[in-house]
Amino acid sequence: MENVTKVPTREQVSPANQEIFDTLKKSLGFVPNLYATIGHSGNGLARYLAYQNAKTSLSNKEKEAVNLVVSQVNGCVYCQSAHTVLGKMNGFNDEQILDLRKGRSENEKLNALVRLAAEITENRGRVDAGSAAAFFQQGYTNENLVDLVLQISDKTAMNYLHNMTKIPVDFPQAPEL
Repeated sequence: MENVTKVPTREQVSPANQEIFDTLKKSLGFVPNLYATIGHSGNGLARYLAYQNAKTSLSNKEKEAVNLVVSQVNGCVYCQSAHTVLGKMNGFNDEQILDLRKGRSENEKLNALVRLAAEITENRGRVDAGSAAAFFQQGYTNENLVDLVLQISDKTAMNYLHNMTKIPVDFPQAPEL
């Protein structure tokens, strides 16, 4: 496990991952440490980015709401910090971000989404019928439910990777709740 806890440099990853590092650096201005850590796998980074960037029925704002609550439930400070930045880029203010991390929102539709996302994460997919009903009553569909579970799986994988490796957080630290 010692080697996995070190963030690899561009020179330490495969040529395919070096190209991805270059693309990330151009688009984001840097290669986030968690993405770089996925670079330990010759195929993992391309596979993960394709999964993360795949089309979904959830809006970017909804995805960020899910990312925030799932990262909170899973206790991942890296993802809480990264998604605080991304949440602001998607129109949330500081108070809304803290509320989302607590599993709630003033917006009824987002509230149903984050409450269900938190429950799915906490209970490993087992949810109360009332939570699912509240989600559907807000206009969400079966397609949205499937995409929600996929979004949770995306974020949970990254939460687990950081919780195992404890690589340095290279985003402004999210406040503790």
